[in-house]
Amino acid sequence: MSKDVVLSFSGGLDTSFCIPYLQEQGYAVHTVFANTGGVSAEERAYIENRAAELGAASHVTLDLAQDLFESFVTPFVWSGEKYQNQYPLLVSDRYLIVQHTLARCAEVGTRTVAHGCTGMGNDQVRFDVSIQSLGDYEILAPIREIQKAHTHVRQYEQDYLEQRGFAVPAKQKAYTINENVLGITLSGGEIDQWQAPGPELKGWCAKRADWPASALEVRIGFDKGVAVRLNGKAMPGGEMLKELNRLFAAYGVGCGMYTGDTTIGLKGRIVFEAPGLTALQTAHQALEEAVLSKQQNRFKPMVGRKWVELVYEGFFFDPLKTDLEAYLSASQACVSGEVTLRTEGGTVTAVAVDSKHILQAKGATYAQSADWGATEAEGFIRLFGMSSSLWAKVNGDRT
Repeated sequence: MSKDVVLSFSGGLDTSFCIPYLQEQGYAVHTVFANTGGVSAEERAYIENRAAELGAASHVTLDLAQDLFESFVTPFVWSGEKYQNQYPLLVSDRYLIVQHTLARCAEVGTRTVAHGCTGMGNDQVRFDVSIQSLGDYEILAPIREIQKAHTHVRQYEQDYLEQRGFAVPAKQKAYTINENVLGITLSGGEIDQWQAPGPELKGWCAKRADWPASALEVRIGFDKGVAVRLNGKAMPGGEMLKELNRLFAAYGVGCGMYTGDTTIGLKGRIVFEAPGLTALQTAHQALEEAVLSKQQNRFKPMVGRKWVELVYEGFFFDPLKTDLEAYLSASQACVSGEVTLRTEGGTVTAVAVDSKHILQAKGATYAQSADWGATEAEGFIRLFGMSSSLWAKVNGDRT
């Protein structure tokens, strides 16, 4: 009799391999595709058909773009940080995928869950730590298993599927591609070898030659740090991020290539594109700079960096992350207003900020005018620099 297992399924090479592999181990494989907003209607249909073609016992598709915006995008934007100052945590939909895969386990009536993560990457940590944090489950990881016996894992997977009559799309042979509403990441091939990506590597963002001739300006409205309006129109966060992706991808905004220090200690090199998320974080930072106090702006990045670190390394359900989010949320009490973004291609700049909470003195403007006198300024400078000037007087004759 078959045993039931629920597999987080994306339709890619690794999870496609998992279905027949687990079936041959005696499992009835129930697949879950968590659509976090990065696929077209055609791709969604392909994933559903792929699960059926491979013989899944059941398949469900869940639309989770708005859930992802609320659970990840909002606190990520609040953090104001990126991993190693570069990477915008585009794989953070994994945690939502885990939650809904486990919910499907409850519906099927099994405590056995499977994923297609390799033994070389960070996703295995994110999946396993999250699953272990949310309950007592048996975790199956077929790709890790076959690594024990096969050196060239992707080639083995391709051969395995093709020998059983299942085609492997060409793009899956060369690269690992992950898409969701947050952005797209690409790895494998020459990227792993620290070489320039080949011309066939295509993501969302337009090449420079294809950027529009006219500049793009958009307005994003925030209510207590949450993006709620685009060009004056109220819009759910998930839909707004999709639209920002479309608008800014045409101008090549949010592209990057970096080598990261992974959780497991290897160097990981990827190409990533996050046009909408880059736009959101740029707008939010400009608003915060204007409305938060000096001490808030100095301290908050330390909290943001730790939050990013926890999420990157798999501790999405750790209580410290919840504690940090409580501070980040409290810091957003006055982060309300409108920010105008402008791009001519490649980068995006916040060119205007409008908020009733801007910390602007009525009688003074930096480097222009002041409502205090020269004597007051001189006295402040003398006291402010007292420690340094005393050191010079006491120790100025040292050789």
